[in-house]
Amino acid sequence: MIAAVYAALTLVALLFLGSLAWGPVQFRVSEAVCALALLTSDAVPGLALGCAIANLANIVLSGTGMLGMLDVVFGTLATALGAWFTWHNRRRPALALLGPVIANAIIVPAYLPLMLQGIGFYVIPFTDIALDGAYPAMYAFGLLATGIGEAVVVYALGLPLFRALGRTTLPRALAQDDAGRTERG
Repeated sequence: MIAAVYAALTLVALLFLGSLAWGPVQFRVSEAVCALALLTSDAVPGLALGCAIANLANIVLSGTGMLGMLDVVFGTLATALGAWFTWHNRRRPALALLGPVIANAIIVPAYLPLMLQGIGFYVIPFTDIALDGAYPAMYAFGLLATGIGEAVVVYALGLPLFRALGRTTLPRALAQDDAGRTERG
């Protein structure tokens, strides 16, 4: 279910936000559901699978071809690592949600310049810096842009989502499910 929610939110965001859902400056709204990793360990593989599905779909939608596999592999890795960090630091939600921010800010800009050049972007957005031979500048730009976009989504949408869900019976039910799995384990 978590994978489906993540993938659907990502694809809907692509339709309505266009390149702001993917690209050098991004606000991937679906990253807000990384907050679910504060509630259940099942969110870690669910978020990773949802990211992989969304990134595979984006290959078809954006025409990135095999370059899009960089996003499937490394974007999924970033989401999985961020969700894992969130789960393991769940007792301190504000700190825990730094996991997706840091993982995406470090990993995504490492491959994004290659993908952008492959689909016809040749200048760092909002600058006159050409991508050709400007990998360090593009990485630095991506580190900031991806980190800020991720932080906005995770803290402005994900943290309130977590707090809203905390006022329901869902956290207790998920905790019981996690505890039951540990006992059977």
